[in-house]
Amino acid sequence: MSLPLNTTAAHPEDPTTVARYHMIEQQIRPWDVSDSEVLDLLARLPREEFVPAAYRGMAFMDMEIPLLGQADEALRQGHCMLAPRIEARLLQDLQVQPTDRVLEIGTGSGYMAALLACRAERVVSLEIHPVLAQTARDNLSRAGIQNADVRQADGARDPIPDGPFDVIVLSGSVAEVPQGLLALLREGGRLGAIVGQEPMMRATFVRRTGNQFETTQPWDTVAPRLQGFAEPSRFTF
Repeated sequence: MSLPLNTTAAHPEDPTTVARYHMIEQQIRPWDVSDSEVLDLLARLPREEFVPAAYRGMAFMDMEIPLLGQADEALRQGHCMLAPRIEARLLQDLQVQPTDRVLEIGTGSGYMAALLACRAERVVSLEIHPVLAQTARDNLSRAGIQNADVRQADGARDPIPDGPFDVIVLSGSVAEVPQGLLALLREGGRLGAIVGQEPMMRATFVRRTGNQFETTQPWDTVAPRLQGFAEPSRFTF
């Protein structure tokens, strides 16, 4: 999907433009994000328009941004935007193509869905919280994104009838790769998730080839949990 250039780009002295530039140059490029198309998209898509008004001044900071209620509770529940560098690296490493059908679990504000939609043919994004689902729809509509469908659903439990998908991305962390989602990948499809336990998790990418699944874990990070997915038992003997 084509996206109009951000009009503030014509005014390099504009504080928002300067902050966006520093986000890209100081946070995202140093995190091995070098894909020129991804970097150009980050420069054009107005991230600040997907941030709640109370936190708009933090839109370009290297941090998660709360989306509902009190900040600590929002982060604990996974109701947040991921840090910009994580969004950018996931987008780059999934190698989204213009013909791809994409499934996102955890819509949040809709920003990652917008990034994916600008690269893909179609995006289906599932959000468990009804208020966030509607907020994301509104944000995507204002941004002119027409090829992303936000649905209020539990990506861990509810049926997903739209598969198979070329790309599946989990916008939050899980304890392990959900095996049920792997079945929704078509031949050559890729799943990206942040997997593990604090204090260290791994970005995990799974590619389907026939009935085989090849897994790579190229970088470490930490991200808030997605709701609904199973946690390992904490019982000890």
